Amino acid sequence: MLKKISGTVLIIILLSLAIFTYFRFYWEYASGTKAGVINVIQRKGVIFKTWEGKLIQSGFKANIQSNEFDFSVTDDNIARQLERNSGKEANLHYKRYFGGLPWRGMQGYIVDSIYEIRGATPETAVQPKIHD
Repeated sequence: MLKKISGTVLIIILLSLAIFTYFRFYWEYASGTKAGVINVIQRKGVIFKTWEGKLIQSGFKANIQSNEFDFSVTDDNIARQLERNSGKEANLHYKRYFGGLPWRGMQGYIVDSIYEIRGATPETAVQPKIHD
């Protein structure tokens, strides 16, 4: 009887852990766009090298709100285009997750496409992937 109860408890704990991990790290909480000037894009990390960036958003600039948008990029092509266009205004599409993963990036915001980079050539736009 004790073996059956402990087996059931173990299954419940493992199932709960799996559900928590999915919603914390893999479930897309939100998606949207951010516009601003590309300030930083760098590849960094000790074990996992990931692309990390910062976008300076225009608008109200007081201590009440941060005008910096910290993000990670998983696609090397997108990261290199952002790197080539540092200092220019960009409109980026992102996905937001509750937590970051070491191999995906440090941030919960993952830029997955570029809508527009003002002042850049047309081939710098990377269209977003359509999700059903």
